[in-house]
Amino acid sequence: MLEIRFHGRGGQGVVTASNLLAVASDLDGYWSSAFPIYGAERRGAEIEAYCRIDSKPIRVTSPIENPDYVVILDPTLLKISSNPLRGLKKSSVIVINSPETPTFNYRTFYTNATQIAVNFGLVKSGWPLVNIIMLGSLIKAIGKISLNSLEKAIDEEFDEKIAESNKKAIRYAYENTKEVKLVVA
Repeated sequence: MLEIRFHGRGGQGVVTASNLLAVASDLDGYWSSAFPIYGAERRGAEIEAYCRIDSKPIRVTSPIENPDYVVILDPTLLKISSNPLRGLKKSSVIVINSPETPTFNYRTFYTNATQIAVNFGLVKSGWPLVNIIMLGSLIKAIGKISLNSLEKAIDEEFDEKIAESNKKAIRYAYENTKEVKLVVA
């Protein structure tokens, strides 16, 4: 079973990203489960969402404590007390929105989703919408969920104009996500 934990802020679409990944997984023939954990329900507050993907039915409904993948939509979350990197295993993978090469002791995929959102006009109320863009990076890291299924999930969720902008952005993110491999000493 793949366990993915998403970290972001209220208003960034963390829950939507988790749900879209679950839909895309279903379209590719997997079983999936997605759900959020809310703290203070306000714009800018820290939000976590979870997605599990497996080849058989999923019965687990608890929060993900030891994720296989952690997705960080807002890198400033690394500086707060709840630490998005908590509970990572040696084999865990980080997928992060970052303009520069991150330095973690984990296999890491990164893209500047904020800049991609601005470039593709995915900004609402001054906030770059990075959630869908980060899914492009995540499915590249996972390697099991198809870009085609993610695009179909986006078509199901959004109207045509919004869907097209997001699909262009995820394709760009998918093609331009960089990997930083863990260097084992």
